[in-house]
Amino acid sequence: MEKNKTCCFFGHREVTHNIKDKLIAIIEKLITEDGVTEFYVGHQGQFDNMVYSVLKELKAKYPQIRYTVVLAYMPDEYIKDVYGNDTLFPDGLENTPKKFAISKRNDWMIQQSGFAVCYVYKITGGAAKFREKAIKKELQIIDLLN
Repeated sequence: MEKNKTCCFFGHREVTHNIKDKLIAIIEKLITEDGVTEFYVGHQGQFDNMVYSVLKELKAKYPQIRYTVVLAYMPDEYIKDVYGNDTLFPDGLENTPKKFAISKRNDWMIQQSGFAVCYVYKITGGAAKFREKAIKKELQIIDLLN
């Protein structure tokens, strides 16, 4: 997998803005203009759920794309029921203390990606922290609120 063909997502748990149409447009641009074919998303809140839903819908229109829900914790039956085979549990996370698992998973997504789509509306929290990390790692950042 090429980093410049891979995109990850970071956003606050709660979605407080009407961003779905813009999210769809951004993902379609990444596919059609930038050649992105691989997408990584978490599963910790409304933003991640919206991204997953959009990617699932767009897969019908763009069959060449792949999307994966990257897990921070070992999958349980609920996760398997909701996401089926759309999940990945990165090597090394199985021994990570629970309080560090999301951060380690997010670091893994940054390492795999050339793009990051971010939904950050406050300067605190994990979404803002990982947007900054993605900038430092020189990913191309696409802010949904700009």
